[in-house]
Amino acid sequence: MENDTIALLKECNSGIKMGVNSLDDVLDKVQASDLREILKAAKKEHEKLGDETHAILLKYHEEGKDPHPVAKMMSAMKTGVKLTVQESDATVADLLTDGCDMGIKSLHRYLNQYQNAEESVVKLTGRLIESEEKLRRNLQCYL
Repeated sequence: MENDTIALLKECNSGIKMGVNSLDDVLDKVQASDLREILKAAKKEHEKLGDETHAILLKYHEEGKDPHPVAKMMSAMKTGVKLTVQESDATVADLLTDGCDMGIKSLHRYLNQYQNAEESVVKLTGRLIESEEKLRRNLQCYL
């Protein structure tokens, strides 16, 4: 149970870091103030969940996990290229919607992979999924 719990926490922690990095990459490109507020709120929520995952990992004497360098680089390149071609709120919403979809898919895969994780960590993962789904819904009107 402990190995699955730690592995799931590390994947959540990595995904949260990726999400926060993505939000940071686009926040200064956003034109609509209401969209900017949505993204700031999502970033704050992700940071809170990241703090929770990190605190639990420390209880197990474990460190967090950084996103894979290639995934991080590819995400930054995609963001840079798309925003260079068309810097708009619709482009930002499109990029972040794709990121939410990938995050949701990955988190469900990790829940299936680490079925013996502690219930509290499974619930935390569920809250992270809900956060991604909420952001995706909030972005729909900007697509």
